[in-house]
Amino acid sequence: MPHACWMNCPRPVVAPAGAVLALLMLATGSGSAQKSADAPVSPLKQITKEARLALIRKAHVWRETNVPEMDLKAGPQGHGAFALDQMVTCDYVESKSSGNSPKFDCAISPGDVVKVKYGKDNGEVQAEVLSTRLLWALGFGADRMYPVRVTCRGCSTDPSHKRAPVAGAQLFDPAVIERKLAGHEIQTVNSPGWTFSELDLVDEAQGGASTAQRDALKLLAVFIQHTDSKQQQQRLICVAPGEADGECAPFMMLNDVGQTFGNANLFNRDNVSSVNFEGWSRTSVWTGAAGCVGHMSKSLTGSLGDPKISEAGRSWLADRLSQLTDQQLQDLFAAAGVGGRSRKPGTVESSATVLEWTAAFKRKRDEIVNRRCEA
Repeated sequence: MPHACWMNCPRPVVAPAGAVLALLMLATGSGSAQKSADAPVSPLKQITKEARLALIRKAHVWRETNVPEMDLKAGPQGHGAFALDQMVTCDYVESKSSGNSPKFDCAISPGDVVKVKYGKDNGEVQAEVLSTRLLWALGFGADRMYPVRVTCRGCSTDPSHKRAPVAGAQLFDPAVIERKLAGHEIQTVNSPGWTFSELDLVDEAQGGASTAQRDALKLLAVFIQHTDSKQQQQRLICVAPGEADGECAPFMMLNDVGQTFGNANLFNRDNVSSVNFEGWSRTSVWTGAAGCVGHMSKSLTGSLGDPKISEAGRSWLADRLSQLTDQQLQDLFAAAGVGGRSRKPGTVESSATVLEWTAAFKRKRDEIVNRRCEA
């Protein structure tokens, strides 16, 4: 089956080579362009605010996919992909990690170090699979997340908190391995990522994403309840496969979507916001019986709260969500392993079934399909 057009896409609208190259050279102090789209590129940590803003104005948020043909069970394929529940053996890499969810770095081979999230009580293990594969299927940017079993040589029983290497090996099941979306990250010294308010700076007249696409992304963030939407949880990258030297196709994507498919809350508590069936299924997409203001409680770290959605954005997302089949939805929830998560995390209640999750998804989708917004 086709797997999105991240590798085989119509050419995106890109900024003129000279303009963007000049900005990047100014930001990095470089006198030469990157010679190959396949060559490694370090994050542009010294890019100026002006250069970053210029790229945001031209940024895209979406590329076309054949939604009904996307394989949500297997997920994105290509170099570095893993099969569902594959056993992966790797060597522990001692490193500092950000965030609160249990995770560690592990070397599968020399030069191939991956991030592993783990833990039967860590809702991000399932949430990352659910949200990234939904984003990917609809054409929005997302990292590749693979639900696997990991045998880690040198890991402690809890490497996120006991970081010193130990003798022997540990099995982590459930676990998920992350592969970053291809592209190099764009940053300023103090501004990793982007906030949702900056989506409004994108200018379609300059080749950027349309209002419909940007509002659709906001609405999808509401749909999945992307509560931890602080700036570094969204990534600005350059993707320009096959483009001429110096050209950059700026792209705005959701970077960390582990706090999703629950109920947005002030403190981003895992039991509330990560794969919480009771919370997610009962949370309306909209505030009020009319109008199109998304129901999204703003967390202390969040940059998205109760966004107003245009009719163009609502109908744009409704059309793509409606193309997902029942089988695709069942494959999505089964692949993520929702059966290993209590329907109300933190309690001894049984898990919701794949069919219950699918029915809840369809009810919430209907809320989007059946609403009408101001023009």
